[in-house]
Amino acid sequence: MGFGRFCGAALLALSLTAPQMAAADGAARKVYVETMTRDDLRVAVHRTAQEMKHLRRIWCVPFARAVSGINIRGDARTWWGQAGEAYPKGHIPIAGSVLTFRATGRMPLGHVAVVSQVVNERQILVDQANWVTNRITTDTMVIDVSEANDWSKVRVQNQYDSFGSVYPTHGFIYRPAATS
Repeated sequence: MGFGRFCGAALLALSLTAPQMAAADGAARKVYVETMTRDDLRVAVHRTAQEMKHLRRIWCVPFARAVSGINIRGDARTWWGQAGEAYPKGHIPIAGSVLTFRATGRMPLGHVAVVSQVVNERQILVDQANWVTNRITTDTMVIDVSEANDWSKVRVQNQYDSFGSVYPTHGFIYRPAATS
């Protein structure tokens, strides 16, 4: 399921500065990406949950790929590198983008989650699979706790409505928009 199938997808121009983007040259540039409406995200999550309910194990990667339309395969820890030139990357959350978590000792394969809503510059809600083992969770609060306000370290709301450990992240992968 890609963004083209969502009637509410909107074009968004992000002006990413050197600290915000992962460009090799480090120069600021305008990047055009697609964002999704909350209603379209709800539909995508519901449809994906229905398609996955028969599976013995639910994983974050196929869930994030189906909901976001970002067609990257392989372990979550490899998504940031695989995004390459095909998908813009940065440190500004937008609805429909994928937050990529780095691999850690507790999370050796990394993790990916889809941004469902930007609450403010330091808080977002995400939809994800397998943060709680073998479950899809929606509208989970994620807080940016990085010193530089760049989403490189986050805390994720757990099933007990508290915030656990600090997790390192790479940033956000965006769905590129077709521009004319």
